[in-house]
Amino acid sequence: MTAMLENQALTLADGRNVPVSIRRSTRARRILLHVGVYDGTVELVLPPGASVREGLSFARTQTRWVAAQLARVGNGVPFTDGAILPILGQPVTIRRSDSRSALPVLHEDVLLVGGRDDTLPSRVRRWVRGRALDEIKPRAERMGQDLGRAPARITMRDTRSRWGSCSRAGNLNFSWRLVMAPENVLDYVVAHEVAHLREMNHSPRFWALVDTICHDVTDARGWLRKHGAELHRYGRDG
Repeated sequence: MTAMLENQALTLADGRNVPVSIRRSTRARRILLHVGVYDGTVELVLPPGASVREGLSFARTQTRWVAAQLARVGNGVPFTDGAILPILGQPVTIRRSDSRSALPVLHEDVLLVGGRDDTLPSRVRRWVRGRALDEIKPRAERMGQDLGRAPARITMRDTRSRWGSCSRAGNLNFSWRLVMAPENVLDYVVAHEVAHLREMNHSPRFWALVDTICHDVTDARGWLRKHGAELHRYGRDG
């Protein structure tokens, strides 16, 4: 069992005050400190018997480590006027438009966004999510046809633990953030999940299927391992 406690702050060497969420866990055997690889959230986990004071005292001895982990995560890139985000690996600049239309329009390497200022971030997010579906759905359907297995349903989500998934009912789920990755990486993840329509495992037969519908598996997997977490910076305020 776990129990959330009141949030505290941890002061780093550069003077930054970093919010720390504190969680008590009956499974923990010692005080633990985590930094989220996707969003930089800092969490302190207390085992039974440990006090908040003891936990914070431990956390203060780890400020250099926390700072190093936060540096790896990088700053967030909010969806605001002038921000640059990748689409299929290519930089696209968000530009505020005087248009009354709330629908963003991509013109070459500029995403023109009209409507109200306060709803710009949410409308950019919806546009990116829609673009992801437009890119992923035809790929999944084409690859499924090649393997003789049509997807039942294709859904975009904002997942953190995996880039895609395939249910036994044949439903495919993908992170909409994949549309920001290079095209070969997007192709690989789609091929990976489509191959699960025939092989719900990671056997040699499964990987042989992936190789038949995707020809850049090694490089794509390497890119995801090295750069995948960076895609979670986009649309994040902090």
